[in-house]
Amino acid sequence: MLTLKGESIYLRALEPNDLEFLYEVENNESIWEVSNTQTPYSRFLIKQYLKNAHQDIYEAKQLRLAICKDQNFPAVGLIDLFDFDPKNNRAGVGILIQNQEDRNIGIGKEALGLLIQYAFRKLNLHQLYANINTENQPSLSLFTTFGFQKIGVKKQWNLVDGQYKDEALFQLINHQL
Repeated sequence: MLTLKGESIYLRALEPNDLEFLYEVENNESIWEVSNTQTPYSRFLIKQYLKNAHQDIYEAKQLRLAICKDQNFPAVGLIDLFDFDPKNNRAGVGILIQNQEDRNIGIGKEALGLLIQYAFRKLNLHQLYANINTENQPSLSLFTTFGFQKIGVKKQWNLVDGQYKDEALFQLINHQL
């Protein structure tokens, strides 16, 4: 089982007891914008997803890890590698901290740092990318802290509450390969 330990958090593989947390996250309409979700998920579908969560990144083409404050506490967020492309050695990155009180206190920064290390050192990826709403200042700040560079803007890319929003594409190249 994959576990990445930081100073104050750790990232771990999803477990069956994450069902209620995932159910709450996936059905939280306020974050559907960032997850491109349009319909609710049932507990049955999430349970099926968790049954397949053991697949490695080469099979599933994605890796979702729970962000935890301590090994004895439940997940406070999720961090993903998605669109994994082993031919071109790249993947997308997404992160979500569920509750407002857990945001802006360094959890996301530590989680992203651990994931970047894993992606570059263990998976030998050449690059990571992130798609970020141009109005999402906390995410823009987080990703640029790690050297992600804005390489373009997709104009009026996402329809959010009846308005089209721009989405920026950020990229981080692994120059140590």
